[in-house]
Amino acid sequence: MKKFLVVIFIFGFHFVNAQCAMCRAVVESGNASEAEGLNSGILYLMVFPYILVGALFYFIIKNRKKNKI
Repeated sequence: MKKFLVVIFIFGFHFVNAQCAMCRAVVESGNASEAEGLNSGILYLMVFPYILVGALFYFIIKNRKKNKI
């Protein structure tokens, strides 16, 4: 199970430097500091759903193991 989670974690963060096509087109016309700021903002907003889903799965797995014993 731990190996599976590590693989998901590695492949999940393989795409952290990505942006949507529309945001990228708008940013390419501006300067580099605006582009970095927008990309950081997108990553910041993207992290929280993954944390919440990860915590949910953690508690589900923890409760399943607790109920089996």
